Amino acid sequence: MVAVERLVQAYQAFAANGASGAPAWLKELRAGGIARFGALGFPTTKQEAWRFTSVAALQETPFELAHPALRTPHLAEIEPFLLGNGPRLVFVNGFLARSLSTPLLDGVRLDGLARTLVDAPDLVRQHLSKYAAFADRPFAALNTAFVHDGAFVHVPARTVFEQPIQLLFLAVPSGNAPLISHPRNLIVVEREARASVVETYVALAEGGGTYWTNAVTEVVAGDGARVDCYRIQRESDRAYHVAVTDVHQGRDSIANVHAVSFGGALARHDLRGTLAGPGGYLILNGLYALTGDQHADHHTAIDHAAPHCESHEYFNGVLDDRSRGVFNGRIIVRPGAQKTDSKQTNNNLLLSRDAHADSQPQLEIYADDVKCTHGSTVGPLDPKALFYLESRGIGEDEARRLMTYGFAAEILNRMDIAPLREQLDRIVRARLAE
Repeated sequence: MVAVERLVQAYQAFAANGASGAPAWLKELRAGGIARFGALGFPTTKQEAWRFTSVAALQETPFELAHPALRTPHLAEIEPFLLGNGPRLVFVNGFLARSLSTPLLDGVRLDGLARTLVDAPDLVRQHLSKYAAFADRPFAALNTAFVHDGAFVHVPARTVFEQPIQLLFLAVPSGNAPLISHPRNLIVVEREARASVVETYVALAEGGGTYWTNAVTEVVAGDGARVDCYRIQRESDRAYHVAVTDVHQGRDSIANVHAVSFGGALARHDLRGTLAGPGGYLILNGLYALTGDQHADHHTAIDHAAPHCESHEYFNGVLDDRSRGVFNGRIIVRPGAQKTDSKQTNNNLLLSRDAHADSQPQLEIYADDVKCTHGSTVGPLDPKALFYLESRGIGEDEARRLMTYGFAAEILNRMDIAPLREQLDRIVRARLAE
């Protein structure tokens, strides 16, 4: 309880100081968030949703709320993480660095959430916290209590925005106290509009201090809209990363969501897609590649709440050394959601005897005219395939690298943004060369 009380006290200071000028509805939302976090507390491994993932390290570390960094990085320092010269927002420890960003305000709106709460509060209020429920999610509740800054993306109806929008979150850990930041992102693609958003979390330099990123992203695809979301987690090996992503789709909308996890000592991502209107189409692609003592936990849920919807989910895990990957994939077909077509696959590749994977696919079907399948695999490289490559003159180590690369590339090749795909491809190749 000490950790909970410490965060509640941090909220009280936050509400009395920097957040005191917020509109009444936002104050009420924040108060509801901290009250719920206080009631839920930190999850334990006795709870089904957390039985494979301990957050004891989060409780034991005296995190302090991050403040704007004393120094803004130079553009040259962040160039390795950029996808080109397209529109972007760059955040440092959860706060918008306007000098590194290229906001858009004409037509498509791309700006910090803090600024948008001042300039267009009604637009934010219409969607904020309407999709990322926190009744049973303590860290989403905690994020909601500290809602302040993050990315706000709004694409008006019937607008096709071709360039990928990049949201880059840089962690610049302090050498003193461990820091916690609460980025809150809201992406709204209105009726018959189209956009692609790349959300990236990185440490500016390896070897810094301990920090915790506690992020929530809400994505709204209106009727007939298409949104492609890419979420890349490349935190430092001393980082804790906890995230919630909720995607809400209208009638005949398309959402392609790609989640990649490379970094962090501990990473947990709750990803939920809700097909709320008939004719919706959702794809979830995921890749987690872990080494050392890394632990990554992905809990996904696809909620078929309307008829004639289709979803496909593909998650691959590559686990080496003593790492552990957890996958829990849930498909829900609501009463009346007839003609649902849903497929889910989770494959895990164990590269060492000490690596471990827990895979739990789940189906909850409350309609009778549906097609739903799920499957999972956990195991080492196929010895027959290895033997085949070696019989063709390829050495054992190179054969293992080729097969492992192909396993990861199966997910990366589903991405449409070439610079991002190439960037991630280089990371995978570098890891395999170690």
